[in-house]
Amino acid sequence: MKKGASGLIKNGESEKLELKPSLSQINEIVEAVSGMANAKGGHIIIGVAKSGRIIGLEAGKDTMERLSNKIVNNTDPNIYPEICTERAEGRNVITIGVDEFPDKPVLAFGRAFKRVGKSTVKISKDEYERMLTEKRKTYFDSLICEGANLEDIEWGFVTEFFIPKYEALAETKLRGDAEELLEALGCVKESKPTNAGILLFGKNPQKFFTNAFIALARYKGKDVGTERLDYKEFNGNLFQQIDNCDKYVKEHTAMMSRLHPMKVEREDIPEYPLFAIRELIVNAVVHRDYSEQRTKIITKMLDDHMEFYNPGGLPKEITPSNITRKQFSRNPAIAKVLAKVRYIEELGEGWDKIVKEHREHPLKPEMPKIDADKYSMTVTVFSTKEEFEEEKKAELNERQRKAIEFLRENGKISRKKYVALCGCSERTALDDLIDLVKKGLTERKGAGKGTYYEIRAKYAQNTRKNPEFGGRK
Repeated sequence: MKKGASGLIKNGESEKLELKPSLSQINEIVEAVSGMANAKGGHIIIGVAKSGRIIGLEAGKDTMERLSNKIVNNTDPNIYPEICTERAEGRNVITIGVDEFPDKPVLAFGRAFKRVGKSTVKISKDEYERMLTEKRKTYFDSLICEGANLEDIEWGFVTEFFIPKYEALAETKLRGDAEELLEALGCVKESKPTNAGILLFGKNPQKFFTNAFIALARYKGKDVGTERLDYKEFNGNLFQQIDNCDKYVKEHTAMMSRLHPMKVEREDIPEYPLFAIRELIVNAVVHRDYSEQRTKIITKMLDDHMEFYNPGGLPKEITPSNITRKQFSRNPAIAKVLAKVRYIEELGEGWDKIVKEHREHPLKPEMPKIDADKYSMTVTVFSTKEEFEEEKKAELNERQRKAIEFLRENGKISRKKYVALCGCSERTALDDLIDLVKKGLTERKGAGKGTYYEIRAKYAQNTRKNPEFGGRK
C-alpha cells in the first residue's frame, strides 16, 4: 500500500474509496470490487463509518480468508485483490486494494458495476454490451441483428438502387446474387442480417433501432431559445436518411449572388460550403454509436450556424486538432458499403476536403468547431450571410472590387499602384480609396508620399482560417 488507511480515510469517500462499517455488508463489498475493477481501481476500507469515524473490527486469519474467497468466487473474471489489516486510531480495519482490470467488464454475482462518484451502481445494459463488444474486439455493426431475418431486408432497394450504382462506379458487372454480395460486404452473416445490413438495407430499420434516424430542427434566430420554424425526422435506411436530410438542408440554405470583378455574369455563393454539409451529415450517420439507443442524431439550423450532434464521441487518439491526419471507424461495415457508392470519401479524405472547401469559399467562413467527449460529438459550421450582407452594402464599383481582390492577395496598395492596376486617373484612384475607407473595408496608413491602404482584417484572405478547429476567434 502506497498510502495507509488513515491517510485514505482522511480524504473521505470518492470514486476510488469506499468505506464500510462492517463485514455484514459483504455483498456490497464484492459489488464495490467489481465497480472499481471496471473503473480506475481504488480501495475499500472495512471498519469505518461513511462519516469517516473509525469503528474498528476483529479480523483473524479465517476472516481474511473468507473475505478473499467471497470476492474471488463471486467475481467473473475472478479478482484477487490485495487484502490486509491495518491500525487506524488504535483500531483494526481491513483494507482491500483493487486495480483497474484490463479485461472488462468484471461481474459481481452475475452483474456488472461501476463507480459513479461515491457510489457503486449497476452498469446499464447498453453500456454492458458496448464493453463486451470492445472486449471481443468486434464492431457492433458486424454483429447479427437480434430478431431479424432475411425477409427484413428490402431486396428491391438492393437490386434497383445499390447494385446498379455500385456497378456503374466500379465499371464492372458484379457476379453472384444480392445475398452473396451483402454477405461479402458484412451485411449478412450465417444467413441472417447483421446490424449494418438492417441499417443500410432494412425495410424498417427503426423496428430494430428505435432512434436510428436523423432529427432536424430549424429555428428563427441565433439560438434554440427562439421560435422553432420546423421539425423533421428522416427515417428509413441510412442512404435515405442521408439523401433526404441533405436535400432539406440545401433547400433551406441561402444562395447568394454577387457581381464578380472580372466576369460579366453574377457569381452564386452558397451560405455554407455545400460539400461540407453533406459530409457532416454522412459522418454523423457513419460514426454514431448504434448500440446507444437512448438518443439520436440531431441537426439544428439557426440563422448564423448549423449544429450536427452525433451519439458517439472521438476515441482517445483522435482530437479536434488531429482529425484531418488520423482516421477511425466506429462502424467499418457501414463505412465500407457507403464508400462503395461514394457516399463517403475513401482514405479519410472527408475532413481534408471540408477544410479545403472552407478555405476556398469566396466569403471565407469560419472553420468548423468540434466539441467532443467519449459519449458524443457536435460539429458547428458557420453561416456567411452576414459577411455577404456587409459586402453587398458596400456597393463597390468594378475598380474597387478589383482592388479588394488585390488587397486580399497582397495586403496593401498605394494610390500609384491603384492607378496602374485599374487604369484610372490619380484623382479617381484617390476618390475610390477614400470611399473604401469610409465603407470600413480598408484603413489608411502612413503619410504624404508614403501613404498606403490596408484591407481590414475581417476582409483579408486568411482571416477566418482555423485549422485547429478551436471555434470562433
